[in-house]
Amino acid sequence: MIYDVRQTTAYAYASKVGFAQHVLRLTPIDRQRQRVHAAALDITPQPAAWREGQDFFGNRTTWIALDEPHDRLVIKVAARVVVEDLDEPRPGETPAWEAVRDEIFATSDLGPASPIHFVFPSRQVSLVPEIRSYAADSFVPGRPVLDGAIALMRQIKADFAYEIGATTVSTTPATSFSLRRGVCQDFAHIMIAGLRGLGVPAAYVSGYLRTVEISGTAKLAGADAMHAWVLVWCGSKAGWYGLDPTNGVLAGDDHIVLALGRDYADVAPIDGVVFGSGRQRLDVTVAVTPIG
Repeated sequence: MIYDVRQTTAYAYASKVGFAQHVLRLTPIDRQRQRVHAAALDITPQPAAWREGQDFFGNRTTWIALDEPHDRLVIKVAARVVVEDLDEPRPGETPAWEAVRDEIFATSDLGPASPIHFVFPSRQVSLVPEIRSYAADSFVPGRPVLDGAIALMRQIKADFAYEIGATTVSTTPATSFSLRRGVCQDFAHIMIAGLRGLGVPAAYVSGYLRTVEISGTAKLAGADAMHAWVLVWCGSKAGWYGLDPTNGVLAGDDHIVLALGRDYADVAPIDGVVFGSGRQRLDVTVAVTPIG
């Protein structure tokens, strides 16, 4: 599937900002089952400094500095991305989850692609005993790891309500788990906390969903904004699988990867420092349109 991706992020400040520095993770790159034909950023006002590179996990990162007083910042993303459909998974043929747990703790690989980075607590995902116990219901002894992960994903979909405004970007997994409601970031963090609590590596993915409905199918929750889901490591032979607990589906050709990390803090689309006073308003619009 070929997609045209358009995102506009607009900040409106109550007073003039004299200086700002930002780190942007808004440009997709080639990944497994994903090829980027073109991608560009347009930023207003024009940054005084602009530098691009990659972070530890291979995400495309843009550093900008703004020294012109401004009360509005607009960042536009335009990209054309090809996403291949997911091969039909065979959850029952993946290793037992205990074997995956034992394999990861025996590894000596510390490179960026190593699953060892995704099994310990991280800045926004602590290992909460209650969430571990909740996840353990899906992982009876000897159960194939992907089979258990899909069961956990579906349980989260069934038990938690998607409610915009119930949480914020800083809400902890423990809080959203207690509330039994939240948005895609919360559901991804809860699932990650449960998997890691059992010793199964899980990564956080930010990206987009197709915003145009396919005839006969329901529109996916989170399709009109940036989305988040989970990558689960199923052993060295099976590799990684994407699971979307917000929608209760495996990540297929309607999921476009933007960045991945240990949790939201690693993949926040915009970080930075602003020298100004007063409140700010953020508006984000997303369109992901299939063209072939």
